[in-house]
Amino acid sequence: MPGGRLTQQERQQIALGLAENLAYAEIGRRLDRPTSTITREVMRNGGPTAYRADLAHRATERRAHRRRQAAPPLPRTLPPVHGRDAEAVREYEEMFTALLMQSGLPRMTSRVLTCLLTTDAAGLTAAELVRRLQVSPASISKAIAFLEGQDLVRRERDERRRERYAVDDELWYQSAIASARSNAQLAETARRGVGVLGPDTPAAARLENIARFLDFVGESIVRAAEQARAVLTSKAETTSES
Repeated sequence: MPGGRLTQQERQQIALGLAENLAYAEIGRRLDRPTSTITREVMRNGGPTAYRADLAHRATERRAHRRRQAAPPLPRTLPPVHGRDAEAVREYEEMFTALLMQSGLPRMTSRVLTCLLTTDAAGLTAAELVRRLQVSPASISKAIAFLEGQDLVRRERDERRRERYAVDDELWYQSAIASARSNAQLAETARRGVGVLGPDTPAAARLENIARFLDFVGESIVRAAEQARAVLTSKAETTSES
């Protein structure tokens, strides 16, 4: 497969493929490029509905220019572990970050969460995140505060009393429960509007339907989270016993 950065002509072909509602894999086959390359290109440049070939090309040129103009060279990266392809890992991390951004997370928050999800360590300190992502401590602190507010990161101390941040299955369960709780609060607020606006008005009917929908979704989330937690926990226990 061809290497190097995408050309402007290839970006135009990507835009045409998106306009035809082609899958990323199909666009990649037509360009003889990996699907991950197409996914990362689209997600980091506005997503499938806002991608523009000319804007994406100029943005890439600006990023390359900034990297060339950076004064201090980046520290030597860590050697690959477990026989992994370092370039493939980097591409995967960029793709995962782009998808998190597409879901609504800020860029730095997405980078921190991806780093925590893909590390082999049980957790990372703020200094380790700064070193891995090459950003300021303030950026890490802000991202961690956001993730903690969403119940996506757990703060703990290691044997040297350093604060570490970790992500595990239990946190996903807690996040799902927090989402259900948020839905319940929205449903309750919507129902208050029924009494304020009058039960026989179109606005009240709209709010009641919203409340019923959120009730159903919230209950489904809690039920699915509890079932997944029980199944995954039992599988983990079975594996450890064997």
